[in-house]
Amino acid sequence: MENLDLLMQIYVFVLAIFVGFELITKVPPTLHTPLMSGSNAISGITIVGALISAGLEEFSVSTILGLAALIFATINVVGGYLVTDRMLKMFKKK
Repeated sequence: MENLDLLMQIYVFVLAIFVGFELITKVPPTLHTPLMSGSNAISGITIVGALISAGLEEFSVSTILGLAALIFATINVVGGYLVTDRMLKMFKKK
């Protein structure tokens, strides 16, 4: 039974990779900034979940994965903010 659950999780993960790649490659440039804004909001939610997972009292694999998720989501949020800020500066009058 556990083997079947693992196989199903791998299947969903691989399917999500293919669907995500197809969706991202078909986004027109005019919609890129609003989608990045939504992506940053989702990464903010990921940070909250990663904090909960990394902050467990016992040290386990979920603590390590939570810490890794926290690091990557923080990099994504900060990077998204910097890119958005740089793009908005291009539209300001000098």
